[in-house]
Amino acid sequence: MKDNVYVGNAGKDAALDQGWLLGHLKDADDPHHSEAVEIKWGVHPRADERAQWVKGEERTALLVLISGRFRVELPGRSVLLQEQGDYVLWGSGVDHSWFAEEESVVLTVRWPSVPGYAVAERDQAHSRS
Repeated sequence: MKDNVYVGNAGKDAALDQGWLLGHLKDADDPHHSEAVEIKWGVHPRADERAQWVKGEERTALLVLISGRFRVELPGRSVLLQEQGDYVLWGSGVDHSWFAEEESVVLTVRWPSVPGYAVAERDQAHSRS
């Protein structure tokens, strides 16, 4: 990283780490490491879905649709993102899940960056948000 500046491509960089561009999940000596925020470039094939609901969420999250058609499930509510720029924001304590109605790209920003919420094994093959 020259002059404390990193220039990259979200699609290419995200492919290296299950979509994650920034967060606690990066090595501490990596300029992409952050305990303040997590950022993910999520590329989801049609019918991709989270294997199970996130429960006991401790973070605030913002999910922005870049392309496709993407549904976010919240307690008692389903939010359909269908136009570029549609987004949903939820706070700490709100459980969630998701489903890609079409091939979709979503940008997720979560804060703070804390360990947890991974779905074992499935996350190795699929993106998650």
